[in-house]
Amino acid sequence: MNPFNYTPEQLHDVAHQVRRDIVRMVHAVNSGHPGGSLGCTEFLVSLYFRVMDHNPTFNMDGTQEDLFFLSNGHISPVWYSVLARSGYFDVKELATFRKLNSRLQGHPATEEGLPGIRIASGSLGQGLSVATGAAQSKKMNNDDKLVYVLMGDGELEEGQVWEAAMYAAHHKVDNLIATVDYNGQQIDGPVDAVMSLGNLRAKWEAFGWKVLHCENGNDFVQLVPVLEQAKALTGHKQPIIILMNTQMGFGVDFMMGSHKWHGVAPNDAQLEQALVQLSETLNDY
Repeated sequence: MNPFNYTPEQLHDVAHQVRRDIVRMVHAVNSGHPGGSLGCTEFLVSLYFRVMDHNPTFNMDGTQEDLFFLSNGHISPVWYSVLARSGYFDVKELATFRKLNSRLQGHPATEEGLPGIRIASGSLGQGLSVATGAAQSKKMNNDDKLVYVLMGDGELEEGQVWEAAMYAAHHKVDNLIATVDYNGQQIDGPVDAVMSLGNLRAKWEAFGWKVLHCENGNDFVQLVPVLEQAKALTGHKQPIIILMNTQMGFGVDFMMGSHKWHGVAPNDAQLEQALVQLSETLNDY
C-alpha cells in the first residue's frame, strides 16, 4: 500500500526539504516548535516514505493500513510537512500554519478535518493510550496492520504513559511500535535536570516491553534498519518500543542540542542563516 520505498539518498533529500519547511513555517508566524521538529525529521520521513503501509487518500477509520499517532503534538511542523510532501494535502497549505481559520493548528486537531490527523494531541502523556486502543481494535477486527506512536522523553514524566505501558504489555498488544524521541531536552532545560528518567531500557523491560535502541536517530542508515527490525518483531506477544537518540534542532547548527529552541521561532537573520545550511531539494511551497 505504501506508494513510497525511498532509498537513503531519496530520504535525505526529503528530510532536507522538510527542514526548510519547518524553519519557514515557524518563522512566518513567529511561533511554533522548531527544535523537536528538526530532531524528529528523519523519523517521520522514514515512516512515511519507507516503512509504513499507509494511504494518502485519507480514511479516518484507517482499516487495512498502518496508523501513526503523534503524542508530542507540539512538533506539528515536521508532521504537517511530511504529510503534505507525501500527498495528504497540497504543499502550499503549509503557508497557513498557525494562522486564523487554518487546518494546520499549532497542535494537531481533528475539528478542521486535516487529512492524516486522527486525534487531537499536545496534552502530553495521552498518545500511547490512544495508540494502544487503536492497536487492540485492529486485532479485534482481524486487521493485520500496525500502529506507531511517537513520544518525547520529557513526556515520560507523565504518569499516564506508564499506565498505558502496563496495560499494553498485560494485554500482549504486539502490533504496537512506540518510539521515544530521546534528545535529553525539554522546555525547562535538560531532562536529567528537570526529572531524571533513569535507566529507560530497564524500566520498559520491567513493564514487559521489547526494547530496541537507535543510537543515532538522525542517521537514516542507522534508523531505518531499527524500524524494520521493530516491524519484524511484531506478533510475538510483546509491544515494542524504540529508544531513539536524536539532537534537538538537528540540521541547523545554532539550534542543535539546546532546549532554548524548544518553542522559539528564528528571526529574519536566523532564518536566512538556517536556509543557507538547508539546500532546497523538492521546491519550497
